[in-house]
Amino acid sequence: MQRRDLLKLLIGTAALQLTAAEPGAPLYFSKPEFAALDDLSEMIIPADEHSPGARDAQVAAYIDKTVAEAFLPEDKTSWRKGLSPFVPLNKAQRLTLLTELAAKNDPFFQRLKESTAYAYHTSKIGIHQDIQYLGNVIQIEFAGYDAT
Repeated sequence: MQRRDLLKLLIGTAALQLTAAEPGAPLYFSKPEFAALDDLSEMIIPADEHSPGARDAQVAAYIDKTVAEAFLPEDKTSWRKGLSPFVPLNKAQRLTLLTELAAKNDPFFQRLKESTAYAYHTSKIGIHQDIQYLGNVIQIEFAGYDAT
């Protein structure tokens, strides 16, 4: 393949955008899988008096988009496989199973927790309402560093 052909292919691929069949529909997961993912992410980072939770930060939508855009098939199927036990359960049962997986340091739980934390803390809600990051602000005086 010549470099020019490769560039055409890459530019054409980059121009594609994933769009859901209906507005608000998941890009990769089925609706029941997405609902389970949304519940699980909210269980990991629930809303409280300090800030909204993972649901309000649209963590499940972020994970869904990330998985939909994954290059390796295993990156997609591992999520579907990990979510499948949760789909038929109600919220209380999901919490029980999630707690069991956390205690076992299960690989799916670790991936879910890391993805949820990343998606939440890079969202506007996570950055500004939870962490209360103000951005680059002028310091009136240098607080200094005591090396002793």
